[in-house]
Parts: sequence; C-alpha cells; structure tokens
Amino acid sequence: MLTFLEQQSPILLAFFATLFTYSITVIGASIVFLFKKVQKNIMDAMLGFAAGIMIAASFFSLIEPALKMAESLKMIPWIVVTIGFISGGLLLFIGDRIFTKIDKKISKNKDENNKTKSLKRCIMLILSITLHNIPEGLAVGVAFGGIAYGIEGATLSSALMIALGIGIQNFPEGTAVSVPLRREGLSRKKAFFFGQLSGLVEPISGVLGALLVLKVRTLLPFLLAFAAGAMIYVVVEELIPESQTNKRKELMALFTLIGFSIMMILDVALG
Repeated sequence: MLTFLEQQSPILLAFFATLFTYSITVIGASIVFLFKKVQKNIMDAMLGFAAGIMIAASFFSLIEPALKMAESLKMIPWIVVTIGFISGGLLLFIGDRIFTKIDKKISKNKDENNKTKSLKRCIMLILSITLHNIPEGLAVGVAFGGIAYGIEGATLSSALMIALGIGIQNFPEGTAVSVPLRREGLSRKKAFFFGQLSGLVEPISGVLGALLVLKVRTLLPFLLAFAAGAMIYVVVEELIPESQTNKRKELMALFTLIGFSIMMILDVALG
C-alpha cells in the first residue's frame, strides 16, 4: 500500500490526506444529529492523544527535516527554522488576539439582546477555528510536498501520521462549532453545515502547501518550520489546556504521552 502511494503525485496525496482531515471535521459536526451531549472523558482523551501526535510530528516530521534541508541548501539552519517556527505560531496568535478584541466589543454592546450576542460569538468561533485549520492544512500539504525531495525525515509514513493527528483533533473542533450553534436555536442541518464548513479550508490550504513546496524548493525549510510552529501553538494554546480541564487530568496526560510515543515509533520505524 505504501509503495503504491509513494508512486502518486504529492499534490494528489496532500489533497486526499486533507480530505480525510476535513471528513473528520464533518463527523465531529454530525454529532448534533446523534447526541445532545458528548462524553467529556472521550473528547478530552482524544484531544490529549492528538496533542501527543502533533508534538512528535512537529519535531520528527517537520523541524528535523527542515534543519537538514536548510543545511543542504547552504542556508543557516537555525535562523531559517527559528523564523519559520515563530512565524507559524505568530500568525495564529495575531488571529486569536483579533478575534478576542472583536468578541469583547460584542459583549460590551448593550444595544443588542443576548441571543444576537450569542450568535455573533458562535460566528467568531467558526472564523477562529477556520483560521486554525488553514496552517493545519498547510502542514499536511508541506509534509507531502517535502517527500518529493527525498530528504531524511520527510517520509510518506510521517506525512500520513501528521494527517492522522490533525484529523483526530478535528473531531472535537467540528463538534465545538455545531453543538453551540444548535444550542443557540439553529436547526440541526444548519448547525451541521456551519460546523463542517470550518474544515473546508484544509483541502484548499493542503494543496496550496504542496504546490508551494514543489514550485519553490528554497521555501521548504521555512514552510516545514512554519507548519511546526502553527501545530505547537494549537497544542499549547488549545489541546492540552482543554484536555487538562478533565477531573482525571493525570490520565489525559498519559494519553498525550501515548500519542507522542506512537508517532515517534511509527516515524522512526517506518521512516
């Protein structure tokens, strides 16, 4: 199976991989049709597990290959990778700050009723998660695009694991959008539609990431580090804090370690 996939175009692989991550968002959003409430323990365990996978993927599949690629291109590896890594996290930080300020303005507006304010907050939630999904799609696309150059660490198995990690954490993201919208009075169909919509940018940004890597080889070290920075930001700012709100937070921490270990073993063994 891996041999067959290795013969395919990186752009095509990036597209299908991000279709997979998007489909998990769709499944998460579809929860509004099945349950009124999802068990918190399951959601937190999934978040912790995805965090572990994404931390390991950020180093073994993105940062390490970025350093080696930068060196082979006669760049100063630590400068290029540091700039890319910080840029990835900074993009999401700026986006979060903008949405926070807008959300505060919505809360202070006394002329609007509570229902309107809640609906606006849900819209902000959709936009916020959509923003997070752009660099996540790029991470998948860049990982598959990097395979074309045959650099050490940039392998099909590592790219697939990045897609798996992002896909797992997309499930609660889809639910986090559709369930609040349903609570605000939207029909199940509309809540589902807006929930899955937040993940639609991933196939687009995934193909874009793969194209950028293939067309401009010198961008690869920066883009790999950029994707890693964005992923670590999501892990530190969202996934781990949310999983640690669980009463059994020590168990959730173990799921993070398990996720990291599985990603590391697969990357090293199959890489």
